[in-house]
Amino acid sequence: MLKELFELVKNNAAETVVNNPDVPNEYNDDVIAEATNTVASGMRNVVAGGGTESLVSLFGNKDGASGSGNSLSSLMRNPIVSMMIGHFASKLMSKYKLGGTQANSVAGSLIPSVIGALINKNGGGSEGGFSLDGLLNSITGGQSGAVATQHGGGIGDILSQFTNGENNNSGTGGGLMDILGQLAGGAQQQQQRNGGGGLMDLIKGFMK
Repeated sequence: MLKELFELVKNNAAETVVNNPDVPNEYNDDVIAEATNTVASGMRNVVAGGGTESLVSLFGNKDGASGSGNSLSSLMRNPIVSMMIGHFASKLMSKYKLGGTQANSVAGSLIPSVIGALINKNGGGSEGGFSLDGLLNSITGGQSGAVATQHGGGIGDILSQFTNGENNNSGTGGGLMDILGQLAGGAQQQQQRNGGGGLMDLIKGFMK
């Protein structure tokens, strides 16, 4: 999942980063890696904090990810995307010496474009190569796959059953809070494993 995300960021960074005079050429690869890290760690942090439902809701919004101006504006208002934009802009200013206006411009363009592309790729189809279940399984260290096996379905479908009141008993795999706790625990363990810059080290390995 991480390498696919890196390639997706790279493909969306031509105008925003590579051909942008505000970003020094010697920083191009590092900025792309930083954006990849922002998206990957941001999603993992959301799940680790118990926010899997919010992430599933974001990825279910294909109508808001067509790439039009209005769609990108809608994504920018999403709390998860807004958090990532702010984090990335802060990194651009502190590590790569961009001014506030330039950093916000780069972050506000690149992050929503990447998220929109991920949403459009979710579920396969002609673009393929990515799924929300695969993403969740990666950032939870396999806990998402275990939940899917227990309940017999994708995470989005499982969570919607609880939300719609179709599956309110704890059953074999536990109730909604148990599932969210299991996913959060897996993401927290991944945070600990990738602490101290480990995730960035993996991402930078793709540039060699």
